[in-house]
Amino acid sequence: MISLNKRLISGVGITSATLVGLTGLVYLVNLPYPMIRRPVAGIAPILLLPSYMSMDRNYRQAIAHVEQAEQLVKNASSFADITLGEEKVKIAQVNLNALPVWFLGYEPTRYCEMSECSWQFTFDEFEAARAKIGRMEAMIFQEKNAINQYQQAEANLQQAKQQYQAASSPQQRQTVLSLWQTSLDQLQQLPPSTFAANLASTKLIAYKRDFEQIAGTIAGFQQTNTMIKVAQQFAVAATKSCQNPPHQVAQWEQCQKLWQQALDRLEMVAPTEAGYLDAQSLLAQYQTNLGIVQVRLKAQSQSVEAIDNAKAQIQQIQASFAAGVEPDQRNSFISELQGTIDQLKKVQAGTTVYAEAQELLKSAQAKLKQASS
Repeated sequence: MISLNKRLISGVGITSATLVGLTGLVYLVNLPYPMIRRPVAGIAPILLLPSYMSMDRNYRQAIAHVEQAEQLVKNASSFADITLGEEKVKIAQVNLNALPVWFLGYEPTRYCEMSECSWQFTFDEFEAARAKIGRMEAMIFQEKNAINQYQQAEANLQQAKQQYQAASSPQQRQTVLSLWQTSLDQLQQLPPSTFAANLASTKLIAYKRDFEQIAGTIAGFQQTNTMIKVAQQFAVAATKSCQNPPHQVAQWEQCQKLWQQALDRLEMVAPTEAGYLDAQSLLAQYQTNLGIVQVRLKAQSQSVEAIDNAKAQIQQIQASFAAGVEPDQRNSFISELQGTIDQLKKVQAGTTVYAEAQELLKSAQAKLKQASS
């Protein structure tokens, strides 16, 4: 009985030692060293079963992950799909890196008969898989760049909209419009095959419509602003022409013409145009100034006419009474002299002939007083 137990224990020990030895051998021959695996592949390929299983699994997973990434990227419905696709490609690259390139070309015929290998463990297959992963990496790189460009353009566009609302001058609005246009250009320049470009295309129609509306408003405002500036230039010229009165009739007429030209420019601004209220404010001011000029022009014209008439009457009186005033001519003299005085009194203050008219009036009134006494 004791002898039997010893034999059993001895047999178990031998079996265990054998299993440990075989396990160690399998582990040793499957180490990633060409000098070990290549000879074994030619003599006892069955020992390399773990390596073949690992290679087949990594190859299958690499292909599966890169195909998943391709589906995610090509059929992306959000930026998250691009990110997930990038992760799949990274995993596929890890799987591919796990394949010992130097061991390719040793097709495990027996293993493939049992497991239906999806590949022949060739270098060409490895290169094809690596090229496919490379193409996906390039595609994802382009997608990520397009996403960054899209997000930056979107941020700039929204910023332009906010700045336009806060803009208080034509110059600020023009600057904002340039930023807006740049953002639209960036969205239109996205690579057409990217998800970002597809996403942008659905928004560009509305963005362009808003831009054209704002641009039209600004263009109208600029046109109105140009009219106002031209009107202001005429107003400045009119002010210079009218300063330091009194003036002759011709100068008042020139001044009137300049104010009228300023008004004509302001009246060209339609009620529907931007800046209409500003134009109307200036219009009221300029009309007042024009009215003042017209009053001064009329006063100058009438005063010149009055003093000319008075002078003509004085000359007639001097000719009629050159030899003196006879008693029977006294009433006629006084009447004609009074008519001259009436004409001189029509000369208004603030005209170029007022001072002269006052001198003539003073002289005529003295003669009238003398003749009446």
